[in-house]
Amino acid sequence: MTIVRQPTRAGVRDAAAKMADLLPPTPLLRARIRGVELAFKAESLQPIGAFKIRGAWHRLTALDEEARARGVVAFSSGNHAQGVAWAARELEMPAVIVMPDDAPKVKRDSTLSLGAEVVGCNRFTDSREKIAAHLAHARGAVLVPSFDDAWVIEGQGSAGIEAEDQFDEIGWGTVDHVVTPCGGGGLSAGLALALPDAQLTIVEPEGWDDMRRSLEAGWIEEVPDDAPYTSCDSLQTKRVSQLTFDVLSRRGATGVAVTEAEIRAAQRWAAAKLRLVVEPGGAVAIAALLAGKVEPQENMLVMVSGGNVDPEAYAAVLGRSD
Repeated sequence: MTIVRQPTRAGVRDAAAKMADLLPPTPLLRARIRGVELAFKAESLQPIGAFKIRGAWHRLTALDEEARARGVVAFSSGNHAQGVAWAARELEMPAVIVMPDDAPKVKRDSTLSLGAEVVGCNRFTDSREKIAAHLAHARGAVLVPSFDDAWVIEGQGSAGIEAEDQFDEIGWGTVDHVVTPCGGGGLSAGLALALPDAQLTIVEPEGWDDMRRSLEAGWIEEVPDDAPYTSCDSLQTKRVSQLTFDVLSRRGATGVAVTEAEIRAAQRWAAAKLRLVVEPGGAVAIAALLAGKVEPQENMLVMVSGGNVDPEAYAAVLGRSD
């Protein structure tokens, strides 16, 4: 029987120490929603424009020299792809990324510019997971999932350790409540481990809120085949992993879903109030607060998880008023 390594808070702290040696903390910005001042963790300002650099770095640095020489394979619509590509470049490792053909061009181009090999697939008819697993087996490379991996979860959780320190620096004390975007659950599970005393609310786009439904049901619920369109390419996970579900379920996390109009409003709010360019998936936590689906509270941490936008789509969002 294969024993699956479980993510731990000690692992999250190890990941945070690695990140502290690698990059400066992402800014903790403050702004008010309905009169309450909240803290917004600007992961959109990471070198790759998203928090995924954390999990990728923690995972790849855990590999021995022999494994590094064989390289890594990942599958992603863009942000995890860039994180793995960036870490592999810094560690002088080969990297292959399986990406949907309809992934945002800005994310695909960035992944290629970081030196990774990109293998395309059809999001609707191909299994990128199976393609990546086949490539990893054929090349003797290590498969690096975007969320179904203990090291990746721990790496993403380093953002919570960082935020905890920043709360202390500004005299806010403890992080009492975290509101975070959720796709496969790597970031939210990592934050749950990093901040064990904080209430946790995960936010997903409507129709793709499988983690919310799974937490309410007590077992994993998949996204249906007829799921509606969402602009949140980074949150289009058909099925969450047992690892992330178990962590969030044990912590009593709850979830809400937001509409496309609410997401667009959040992107415009982030541009106006935080001076941040935020992609749709990175804006869903803000959307939940603006829409009144999560009540603003003191000592609340709001994750702004990514800012890799398609320029034309983003310009269209800013030009709308809905």
